[in-house]
Amino acid sequence: QVQLVESGGGLVQPGGSLRLSCVASGRLFSIYAMGWYRQAPGKERELVARVTVGGTTDYADSVKGRFTISRDTAKDTVFLQMNNLRPEDTAMYYCWHRTYGPEDYWGQGTQVTIPS
Repeated sequence: QVQLVESGGGLVQPGGSLRLSCVASGRLFSIYAMGWYRQAPGKERELVARVTVGGTTDYADSVKGRFTISRDTAKDTVFLQMNNLRPEDTAMYYCWHRTYGPEDYWGQGTQVTIPS
């Protein structure tokens, strides 16, 4: 099992920044990818950014150039630095980890709100 705990969400004005954090615990030796998804009301959950243990990154087109995913392997933490936030970025953001199984694990989510 893998447990994920997110933090760092909040309300910021358009153009502002937030940094999300996700601390993982449990059977981490089996993890090969991690990242962030988001889900806005009435919409499907979508990929925001992900990174493999090898360092390969992948971003949604809508966040390229504004968001950056990074890892602190010593602290089993993955970050999402979000800059130049827009109202359309408003969503619940979920931390995600995938094992070689493959099995997917999800955090509880952290709310990000950008008022229009």
